[in-house]
Amino acid sequence: MSKRFLAAALLLSASAVPALAAKTSLVVGMPIEPPGLDPTVAAPVAIREVTLANLYEGLVRIDRNGKVQPLLAKSWEISPDGLTYTFRLQEGVKFHDGTAFDSADVKFAFDRARDPKSTNAQKQIFAPIDSIETPDPKTVVIKLKETSGNFLTYLGWGDAVIVAPETAAGNAANPVGTGPFKFKSWTRGDRVELVRNTDYWQKDKVKLESVTFRFISDSQAQVAAVRAGDVDAFPNLAAPELFTEFQKDSRFKAVAGNTEGETVAGMNNAKKPFDDVRVRRALMHAIDRRALVEGAYSGFGTPIGSFFSPNHPAYVDTTGVMPYDPAKAKALLAEAGHGNGLSITIKTPQMAYASRSAELIAAMLAEVGVDLKIVPTEFPAKWIEEVFRNKDYDITIVSHTEPLDIDIFARDSYYFNYKNDRFKALIAEAARTTDEKARFAKYAEAQKILAEDVPALFLFQLPKLGVWNAKLRGLWENSPIPINDVTDVSWTE
Repeated sequence: MSKRFLAAALLLSASAVPALAAKTSLVVGMPIEPPGLDPTVAAPVAIREVTLANLYEGLVRIDRNGKVQPLLAKSWEISPDGLTYTFRLQEGVKFHDGTAFDSADVKFAFDRARDPKSTNAQKQIFAPIDSIETPDPKTVVIKLKETSGNFLTYLGWGDAVIVAPETAAGNAANPVGTGPFKFKSWTRGDRVELVRNTDYWQKDKVKLESVTFRFISDSQAQVAAVRAGDVDAFPNLAAPELFTEFQKDSRFKAVAGNTEGETVAGMNNAKKPFDDVRVRRALMHAIDRRALVEGAYSGFGTPIGSFFSPNHPAYVDTTGVMPYDPAKAKALLAEAGHGNGLSITIKTPQMAYASRSAELIAAMLAEVGVDLKIVPTEFPAKWIEEVFRNKDYDITIVSHTEPLDIDIFARDSYYFNYKNDRFKALIAEAARTTDEKARFAKYAEAQKILAEDVPALFLFQLPKLGVWNAKLRGLWENSPIPINDVTDVSWTE
């Protein structure tokens, strides 16, 4: 055999070998396991992080830039008076069980969410609805009792996804939606597995065949799992002190993005001594927010002075309203009758940011004569039962990651036990205001009220420290809404 013939044969055989196909499976790590898989009946963010956009879809979606986009509704019209929304639905959409999606499902889902017996965590977004009409299978007409400036945005939240009457009752354990992936299995304490929905109405959009969500609470175990390749992506890494190491490692992409998560130490405003605004202000003056961000999150995160995202155009910087001032804190405590000291407790969810923050807050409060006892509290079950439902606490700490949720301080039954008629009226006015500039002005005023009244210790905006395999594409760098949307995710070869 001549050398020329041998070289040609080798070249031919090499060209016949197919290129290695890109991976089609994905393992995503999360710090918290959801208590169920139906975002329309319970509040925990972890439910939405697994299910929203992956299993369930709404009439609209919030994209990675925080903008409202069509989804199950391909278009809509709003009447000149802002009271009637007419939605035109997509064709050829099916639920995972094969049943067809139509306008009756939208009516069922929204009537279920706004029912007086509903446990939907955001029932207020459906409160303006007066009636829902279905003139044909592909048209939904929603008539409002009053205008709602954020109505379309709300319809992109996990609380407003569309579920079917045939399967809704079982969605917490066996979710059935219209999304790009179908539920496969749930190994409690470990993982939820999804598989590609081969009948998805946008099937050409999806590249992955399977997605696994693994639940790893310990921050060091999270880091080890990513480094070992046991987890392909950890969108919210709980080890900020090691994040910069990932930024230096070419095997990974590490992005410090932002979230809508206001981290606050909520106080039980109906309970002594927190019913005294002087005590609440004193505790706020005792907190060095910049030192807290540095110590709890290695400098990642933005100090806040009220309950509003710095990412929103209506944000007002109110960190100077109650600045760090230990002397002022001591004076206010003495004025309120606690000059000889004060002993209180903080129920801390067992999440890294909460535990670290609580320890630093305890040290800061000790400097002004306040003894803060830390009570670790299992999350979500025990925390929801004791704090959220029963309001059995002094102080707690948690990040509220829903967008534009300043209205929680206007809810009498919310766990803060905060009541301010002026604030409540202002939030109601903002909700009805369709003119953006006027609505933003009302939100600005509301932020200032909270900053002065201090119903919670306003700490910092939670960052999104995402780490994933450098060959992955399509993961969200920011979280304008609580979500781990993997619809557009793919691997490079």
